Parts: sequence; structure tokens; C-alpha cells
Amino acid sequence: MASNPYVIAVVNQKGGVGKTTTAVNLAACLSASERPTLLIDMDPQANASSAYGIVKAERQVYDALIDEVPLTRCAYETELETLHVVPAGRDLVGAEIELVGKSEREYQLARSIQSTGEAYEIILIDCPPSLGLLTLNALTAADAVLIPLQCEYYALEGLANLVETVDLVCGQLNPRLEVQGIVLTMADQRNNLARQVEAEVRGHFGEKVYRTRIPRNVRLSEAPSHGQPILLYDIHSKGAVAYVKLADELLAQLPLSGPPRKPPILPINEDGTDPAPSS
Repeated sequence: MASNPYVIAVVNQKGGVGKTTTAVNLAACLSASERPTLLIDMDPQANASSAYGIVKAERQVYDALIDEVPLTRCAYETELETLHVVPAGRDLVGAEIELVGKSEREYQLARSIQSTGEAYEIILIDCPPSLGLLTLNALTAADAVLIPLQCEYYALEGLANLVETVDLVCGQLNPRLEVQGIVLTMADQRNNLARQVEAEVRGHFGEKVYRTRIPRNVRLSEAPSHGQPILLYDIHSKGAVAYVKLADELLAQLPLSGPPRKPPILPINEDGTDPAPSS
């Protein structure tokens, strides 16, 4: 068993492509395999946090980035025993400006993740829909990127720019960074354009494109409003089945060894109370 967690940044600079939906639901499905998983919400919109019912959290990823609070002190438990979430909040909006004044500002998140030691086997980072300093921190901390790609024409242009950015970060800041895979989202095989886009992406990237497609699914869209991943909201839905299959594909790629471990016990407040978020 590797001592360090395997870190994946879920990234696409284009909004509305299913990035957060993928981060939220893939984290749930990976944790269901009993591999201790941490989901870090790096998006100031905090949609990945609210998808797990975490709002107005006492501690957030901002505290880890700016005040260097240990990441495990910023993590919250979920309904899934093996999954913890480090939430985002409005403070994160100003974090990019505050990071500018820090030395080695691109490595703040990487250092925070290193402080978790062997607490988690897999860490997913939900990145903002931009290529700013927050996303750069995620790319510098990650072993690989997972790219959700909507099956539409303009997505192809954005994909080329993103791959170029990954190559740039790999060459200058994080030599281990690679593309873990591309997942096709909001797929509708009845749509001719969607089929053409898929054929072009698979033709260019080959096995980097996952076999599993994530379909458009009403239950998948409803789940966040209930503060649950699709695995808990409706495990029999097409969206849940698709993310379970995607998690299986991803797990087959990861350098994990040994039996699954128990998740870490999160610290509590100094006064002995549980640092639960308020709603």
C-alpha cells in the first residue's frame, strides 16, 4: 500500500459540463469501495459542499490554504463512512488574491494534502470553472486530472486548451501530472452531434476516454437539492449506475494495493464539540 493518497483534480475551465456532478458522485462511488476518500471543494460556488448538505461550515478549504490549518481539521463526515468532504465557502473568492502574496503560492494545497499522511487513499479535487490560481494549486497537488466533457462542439475547443495547460503545468511545476481520463457527460446517443463529438474525442485520445458515458438523468439533477450523492438518493437510477461503472473503471487504473482501510477519525473542536456545519 502506497503511503501517499492518489490525488485527482476534476477539472474543466468550461462551466456546465458536469464537473461538480462528476466530482461529487465519483467520490461517493469510490468511497463505497471502502477506500478512504476525501473530496476537496476548491470552487467558491461551493456546489460540491452543498451536494453533501454542508453549508456555512465552521472550517473550510480557505483555512487550509491561507491559514495553513491542517486539512483533516477542515474535513467533515458524510453519510458514507469512508468519505469526508473539505468544503468551500464565500471566503474562497478572495483566496486567489491572498495567495499572490505567499511564497510558493502554487504549492499551498499540495502542502496541505501532504499533511494528511496516510489518512486517505484517494483524494478528489473539484476545481473552479477557470484556470486561475485555485485551479493551479489543484493541478500542482494532483497526480492526474480527470476531465468531464460534454458531448458538444465547443467542448472540443476547450479540451485542447485544457490539455495544453496540463502539459504546461507538468513541464514547469508538477512533472508527475498526467491526464487520468476523459469522461463523456450529458450523453445522448440519439443526438447525431453527440455521436460525432464522441467519435472525434475517442479517435484522438483513444483509451484515455472512459468506456462509461454519463447520461442526462433527472434523478442525477435532483440529488444535490436533497444534499445527497446519487448513490444515496436513487441507487437504481441510470445516473447512479453510470457513476458506479465509471468508478470501477477508475479503480482499475489506480495504484492501490492491500485491503481497504478504515477512514481516519476526524478531530473535534478544542472545547470537545463536533465542528458540524450549520444549515
